[in-house]
Amino acid sequence: MRKALLLVFVALLSLQTFAQKNYEPTAANLEARHWFEDAKFGLFIHWGVYSILGDGEWVMHNQNIAIEDYEKLPSFFNPIEYNAEAWVKMAKEAGMKYITITSRHHDGFSMFDTKATDYNIVQKTPYKKDVLKDLAAACKKEGIKLFFYYSLLDWHNDDYFPRGKTGTGISGRGEGKWDNYTAFMKAQLTELLTNYGDIAGIWFDGNWDRKEANWHFDEIYQLIHDLQPQCLIGTNHHESVIPGEDFQMFEKDLPGKSTTEFASKPGDIGELPKEVCETINGSWGFNLKDNKNKTKKTLVQYLVRAAGYGSNLLLNVGPMPNGKIQPEHIASLKEIGNWLKTNGETIYGTREGIIAPSEDMVSTQKGKKLYLHLLADNKNTFFVPNFEAPIKSVVLYKNKKNIAYKMDEYGLLVKLLEKDLDAIDTIVEITLK
Repeated sequence: MRKALLLVFVALLSLQTFAQKNYEPTAANLEARHWFEDAKFGLFIHWGVYSILGDGEWVMHNQNIAIEDYEKLPSFFNPIEYNAEAWVKMAKEAGMKYITITSRHHDGFSMFDTKATDYNIVQKTPYKKDVLKDLAAACKKEGIKLFFYYSLLDWHNDDYFPRGKTGTGISGRGEGKWDNYTAFMKAQLTELLTNYGDIAGIWFDGNWDRKEANWHFDEIYQLIHDLQPQCLIGTNHHESVIPGEDFQMFEKDLPGKSTTEFASKPGDIGELPKEVCETINGSWGFNLKDNKNKTKKTLVQYLVRAAGYGSNLLLNVGPMPNGKIQPEHIASLKEIGNWLKTNGETIYGTREGIIAPSEDMVSTQKGKKLYLHLLADNKNTFFVPNFEAPIKSVVLYKNKKNIAYKMDEYGLLVKLLEKDLDAIDTIVEITLK
């Protein structure tokens, strides 16, 4: 036990040592954080040459595909059906306020026009166009903010050395210099923050592959904030945030729930804006055999729960290699969008409500308006223990009909008619005095 605690301490000390020292967010950055907390819903896009194989974004690692074999994939990647404006309009129709797309994933292939390597979509594919450039233009046109996912881990670049705990079965990986790799990342991040207009954020992933390494976060975070002060930085390291980061993300896990083996522990949750990322089916990148599509109820309730935990939801799609998004995923996003058109007031611009989240309910709040989201469709009586806030009115959100309630020294009891229950989310609007 003592050894395990020591290892955790060393890992945290390593992160803190290389954090951006004396970081003070600018007024623009603080404003961006406020916008981010208001936005509540974004689109995650995992797309790359791995899509060709239809087996997810980790296929290179999972199938131990040799470097020389994987390098053949770009020659097949020609997404002639890609339509950036259609993607952005789809996200907007779904009620999403921002898009986060993979600029480079763990396979090391860059999905943009970079001068730091020729291993990119412009130079190695028959498509020969920068998909991020088109997406940035479409986002600007539609008023959708753009984030770039950027992998710190790289199974292709020889300078990613010493190697980490993943990709060890991939043959053809060479040995290089770590300092060259960090210089390479800085060059690419400079391009991403110089050539695509205002970027809302950088979404880092992969440092868990080499937890002990000096990732030069102090230099990288400083670079980003110098180039675009408003740009929000988040790193998917599954631990407490470190100085220089502007939001905290949770992968497939609500803040504090710790339902996955890599989840952040309750004590790791800070005061920065939060974001949960989740998939529509079971995969991030396109998976031909993945038909585990979540229902409308599951997806809407996850969005509601995320808001009730004070977090955004970043919901993922994995486009097909031809550039189209799976029709069933488009349909799912449309269903969420329709729900938000009716109930978005109880989600957008809210914060975690004063009623603590539980399996049966969560609350969101906007000033004196407290929205109680009742998620158990087979219960019409709900009790909130130790509720003491003075109440002005309690109504059903959808039609403003008064609801019977009782408040005493034990808490708040709310009783609804069975006919008023909603199969997905029965929303009770409580106006506080």
